[in-house]
Amino acid sequence: MVEILIAAFLILMVMGVPIAFALAMAAFAAVGLSGRYPLVVVVKEMFTGLDSFPLLAVPFFILAAEIMSTGAISRMLLRFASQFVGHLRGGLGYANVLTGTLFAGISGSALASAAGPGAMMARMMERSGYSKAYAGALTISVAVIDPIIPPSITMIIYALQDRNTSVGSLFMAGILPGILIAALLAAVNWWISRKRNYRSLEPRPPVGQMVRNSFAALPALLLIVLIVGGIRGGVFTPTEASVVAVFYAILTSAFVYRGFTLADLWGAFLRSAIMSVAVLMILAAARAFAWVLIIEGVPQAMADAVIAMDLSPIAFLLMVNLLLLGFGMFMDPLPGVMILVPILAPIAHNLGIAADHFAIIVIVNLTFGLMTPPVGGLIFVVASATKQKPSALIRELPPFFLAALAALLILTFVPALSTWLPRVSGFAR
Repeated sequence: MVEILIAAFLILMVMGVPIAFALAMAAFAAVGLSGRYPLVVVVKEMFTGLDSFPLLAVPFFILAAEIMSTGAISRMLLRFASQFVGHLRGGLGYANVLTGTLFAGISGSALASAAGPGAMMARMMERSGYSKAYAGALTISVAVIDPIIPPSITMIIYALQDRNTSVGSLFMAGILPGILIAALLAAVNWWISRKRNYRSLEPRPPVGQMVRNSFAALPALLLIVLIVGGIRGGVFTPTEASVVAVFYAILTSAFVYRGFTLADLWGAFLRSAIMSVAVLMILAAARAFAWVLIIEGVPQAMADAVIAMDLSPIAFLLMVNLLLLGFGMFMDPLPGVMILVPILAPIAHNLGIAADHFAIIVIVNLTFGLMTPPVGGLIFVVASATKQKPSALIRELPPFFLAALAALLILTFVPALSTWLPRVSGFAR
């Protein structure tokens, strides 16, 4: 069954079949051709994969991100970030990084961040004299921070696959790694801006204007505190936090910043529904795919093989990094988490690796796959939003990918970056 499953999946991917359909059809092929189980078991596993209350957070966080992208919240965050760094050499690049990092704290979807404030920032950079391809490549790189800084849809899915951690713990674990990646991307922007002489055309705003901009952005920034603080304080669960985020985004966009109409709300509902269906289809298909692997004993066989190699924790993490970087080039993060975490997390636990540390390693690795060809979903989203060829963006990406690899190595060798905040906040088990 495993040979049929893998062969069918690879053939379908080469044919260009969408990932959800490739996963589901491979599972149907493996079960059907083996004749050992009725085909209805695949459908049962697909429904089982979606039969989870915490999964309700996924469509709600997607909807919150769409509302914030449509309304004035993203523009307020952009103005807030630009006033501090926009006047520097490469200032709009720094503003792109800072805006994307702030938006990550109220979103959870890399694609929503890239298509919304990211595309807006890329167009501003182009008008100010930056290379169009460079602006797009920076936007792609910044968007990968979204699934790492809470709230994160990928973290919600991960917590469902590994009982040694929780959504709240992962939310706290992602804060410092996200800031580290943002700092390294800003360093790349500094180097390239000096090399290409990307200067700012805007003067630094007066102090009074900066204060007014900061107060105007305060309601948007409070959403970050509301989500993380509410979960930490036990006021609501992560699933309930997603609903709170939607209502807060609607009220803030409509009554604080104004200009958010019923037509905008309907458009946000429509886009989030389409994206939610796509995500949930992937999760259902990945569950069926993973079931075939589990029923055939693949996780246990891999665990036995790794244990027989007698690897140290660091050697195992380095091997996992190589595996996941390659895996992420061809598969989106969500099915990657569904398929690989049940296999790899128990091995990491047996080696004494902290659950939150390993989770961040997996999530960061698979998220980086969004910026690498041939699949690289962010590449195609930004190419469409900025009206340029994906090949032009890919040529500008290597420095940013090197920065991402540097961040990954730091996170691998310094587990405290992933475990300290969950521990001091009382989430770590």
